[in-house]
Amino acid sequence: MLTFKKNYFILAIILFIVEVLIALFVDDGFVRPYLGDLIVVILIYCFVKAFWNQNETVVAVSVLLFAYLIEVLQYFKFVKLLGLDKSKLAVIVLGNTFHWSDILAYTLGIALVLLIEKKRLQTARV
Repeated sequence: MLTFKKNYFILAIILFIVEVLIALFVDDGFVRPYLGDLIVVILIYCFVKAFWNQNETVVAVSVLLFAYLIEVLQYFKFVKLLGLDKSKLAVIVLGNTFHWSDILAYTLGIALVLLIEKKRLQTARV
């Protein structure tokens, strides 16, 4: 069911800005490759939750599977197969290099989401 949750939407916007700032100004061996991937699944989760009134676990697992799919497509050089390897936007959005560390970062990001959501829901019940 579609709905609008302002708090998730605001958080998604904030995380999007953080991702853009990381992409523009950070070129290191930790924040950009690892923290950026961890944050991106949280960003997608918040964006989806802003509009889709579904159980937290369902959304989290859906986002994680989507992230895994993108990573698998990177393994198979999907951007190049589509002929979009010269498109900077396509390379940024879909990526072009498979890394097992990305899978780990996505998994940790969604685990963090589930932990925070569990605490949030427990606090709301009290």
